[in-house]
Amino acid sequence: MIEAVLVMAGLALLIGTGLLVTGARLGATGADAAVDRINQLLPQSQCAQCGYPGCRPYAAAILRDEAPINRCAPGGDPTIAALARLLQRSPQPLDTDYGTHQPARVAVIDEALCIGCARCLEVCPVDAIVGAPRFMHTVLAAQCTGCELCLPPCPVDCITLEPAGADT
Repeated sequence: MIEAVLVMAGLALLIGTGLLVTGARLGATGADAAVDRINQLLPQSQCAQCGYPGCRPYAAAILRDEAPINRCAPGGDPTIAALARLLQRSPQPLDTDYGTHQPARVAVIDEALCIGCARCLEVCPVDAIVGAPRFMHTVLAAQCTGCELCLPPCPVDCITLEPAGADT
């Protein structure tokens, strides 16, 4: 009985070691690495303006030729140019059907108007808004990407966007 347990433990150790070595050698697959390179060029605003729920799904769609490189309004022309260079494609003008390029902005909550409804908490893709139901909320400016997703659900319009780096 003990011999069988030792044999099984030895086999498990051997197989586990083999899997670790193989995984380390292979690393990311070619497609995953390509998606990572495209994703690194995107602004990581997770705003969904491009029609995808975040930057990585958009990067994957670009790689599969399911989406053009010109839908990223937050990244604007610099991002489009970088994507064109990486993918060896012709740069295209920003498709304004997906938004317009804006300078970096952050959300600011007017504390006097905030009713603590927590609707903004639910939609923030980067968890930059903190607070609790029925209490005033605030924005962690360093985390905020200025995606604007918090504006529509606010019933009292207490959220505004201000230039990033402005004293708030």
